[in-house]
Amino acid sequence: MNLINLKLLFANNGCDEILVKALAPNDNSKNQVYFGGSFEIINVLPISDIKAVEAGDWRRERFKASVKFSWITNEGVISPAPRAQLILYPKYPEVRFSGFLSGSKNAPSELMTQRLADRLLFIGVTNAGQILGYVTHPESEIAKEFLNEKELSENGIFKVIELPQSKNNREVLLNELNRIYNLGWINSKRLDSQGNVLPCRASNCGGYTLEAELGVTPNGYSEPDFMGWEVKQFGVKRFDKIDASVITLMTPEPTDGLYKSEGAEYFIRTYGYDDKLGRPDRMNFGGVHKVNEVHKTTQLEMKLFGFDEDSGKIRNSSGRIALMDYQGNETASWSFSSMLLHWNRKHDKACYVPSLSQKNGDRKYKYGNNIILGTGTDFQLFLAQMVKGNIYYDPGIKLENMSDKPKIKKRSQFRIKSKYLPELYKLNEIVNVEDK
Repeated sequence: MNLINLKLLFANNGCDEILVKALAPNDNSKNQVYFGGSFEIINVLPISDIKAVEAGDWRRERFKASVKFSWITNEGVISPAPRAQLILYPKYPEVRFSGFLSGSKNAPSELMTQRLADRLLFIGVTNAGQILGYVTHPESEIAKEFLNEKELSENGIFKVIELPQSKNNREVLLNELNRIYNLGWINSKRLDSQGNVLPCRASNCGGYTLEAELGVTPNGYSEPDFMGWEVKQFGVKRFDKIDASVITLMTPEPTDGLYKSEGAEYFIRTYGYDDKLGRPDRMNFGGVHKVNEVHKTTQLEMKLFGFDEDSGKIRNSSGRIALMDYQGNETASWSFSSMLLHWNRKHDKACYVPSLSQKNGDRKYKYGNNIILGTGTDFQLFLAQMVKGNIYYDPGIKLENMSDKPKIKKRSQFRIKSKYLPELYKLNEIVNVEDK
């Protein structure tokens, strides 16, 4: 086996790049493998679930993240490691990889059980979301060839080998947005789950219309929209004023609190208010809720539990965002584990596209040439902006036909003004798609 053949193995299994880490002596099955001093790696590696684990007698509190990991042999045989997982320690923070040998028939046990410096671990992610791993001895041909690899980019503690046949996803995205910009006004539309184009008449069709042009069907799962990029539209009054708009970052439903245990109808009837436009038989729950402020209408206060404002770090694996009433009841809350899974995976590479809308006659949209690209994020940056009041909870929840057949519309929104987007990403760019 040489480096060229190893690259082919990963490429033939649908990987666009290979992450490479030189292993330290402590990087073994007993001590776990160190994956970095932040949660960045979960931006790259697909995670199916995150669970909070409380501290025990000797164990530190942590998050456990499930992954679909397999070893790949020299012959290309895929050997699943069913107990592989990422362990996220919030108090440091750091991420470690464990369980990667247990139950795997062709795992490289000899190399991964010993304390040998400079073994090389190669990791790739397939198009199907499977993680493949390969490890080699520091004196192997592959290791010697890797030393001659020049100008490799980095992702956290990993070196990155770009596979030559992979597409430049950023370039493809910018080309598509340039095409859409040059279309001018576009009739409002949306795609159904089968990819059929349908008219869209609601006031929030700007995102659906852009997604339809990109060929993105509506989804409610935590994966990026277009070739690894999360694409969001936001309305503006002028294309030269893209820093004064409000953007909906995500719309997760509460995971705990009375909203979850007693139901949304109980929540609205208890904490909502009569429709302000006087529409009969209807109650709403809305308004901007910021951390450490009591909302004048709902009388609820947004609190962060388990987040250290001074250090900007998660300090408790059971931490959460919570709406509290004056009696101290937790009316609705979002666990850090659920929010972390959604945010890091879906927002690591995000694209924000400004739009104008036209409502005379049929609704139309026009998309701007100056877009915002954000790359490299961490959920702790999200929480830090919540503390500052730059990210806030602004739901649009309603209960109609209250006395007859109650009908509920659920929409929990976390929003931000576009001028604060740079605070969420390590790299923030304004790109003119005509000059890509």
